[in-house]
Amino acid sequence: MLLNFITWNVSPEIFHISGLSIRWYGLLFALGFYVGYLIMERFFKKEGVPIPLLDKLAIYMIISTVIGARLGHCLFYEPGDYLKHPLEILYIWHGGLASHGAAVAIILALVLYHRKTGLSYWWVLDRIVIVVALAGVFIRSGNLMNSEIYGHPTNLPWAFQFILNIQEWEKGAAPIYTVPSHPTQIYEALGYLLIFFSLIKYYYMKDGKPKPGMIFGIFLIALFMVRFLIEFLKENQVNFESNMSLNMGQLLSIPFIIAGIVLVILSSKNKLEKGSI
Repeated sequence: MLLNFITWNVSPEIFHISGLSIRWYGLLFALGFYVGYLIMERFFKKEGVPIPLLDKLAIYMIISTVIGARLGHCLFYEPGDYLKHPLEILYIWHGGLASHGAAVAIILALVLYHRKTGLSYWWVLDRIVIVVALAGVFIRSGNLMNSEIYGHPTNLPWAFQFILNIQEWEKGAAPIYTVPSHPTQIYEALGYLLIFFSLIKYYYMKDGKPKPGMIFGIFLIALFMVRFLIEFLKENQVNFESNMSLNMGQLLSIPFIIAGIVLVILSSKNKLEKGSI
């Protein structure tokens, strides 16, 4: 008899040598930046922007993503614990990253990048979010390899039976499996992949000259709407969410969706600064 679910028993670790652990999540996280760099390089060359400016942009993106995602998790999801033990905020290897925090940090970092380089703020944002959508695919794939951030129980034939949590695995505990659940990591990854292909197609349809802010606005609406909807299928990440009508991920997504709608309206009316490159 065929099982009506998929047993997911993949080790989060690729290999372990002399105390050094290489994990799928870290590899996929880094791969997202690398592939994103290659795509941005094509944008820069197509539009005649000096490549050294891309190298500087990559540094801004890496630093802001890591710091923002870590602070976002600590302040949005577990503020009590981390305010009592602030040094643990630095323990990134213990896990805990939030995409909403990364989004805020990236937007702020690009303000600084714009002031340092003179590149139009909207020009940079409209292109960087294309690769950010793709990076989301790699990150959610990493979550899948960690058997984390899964959904509610389901009897659908593509349900996944996950290892209970990565923290228990790290302690050396024997695998404990959940009931078959929604593989929400895959749902999100597919959603982000569709957004990536849609945005890059739109970019080339406009011959690399979209209205300032338009791609960024569409990205905010699409990505955070996907996140908002899929959250209905996810297990709560922290205990306090159990008494909330909308969980923290959904509440944090709403301002981004509203901002995206405003940007699309302003961009369509040519009311955003064009800037120069």
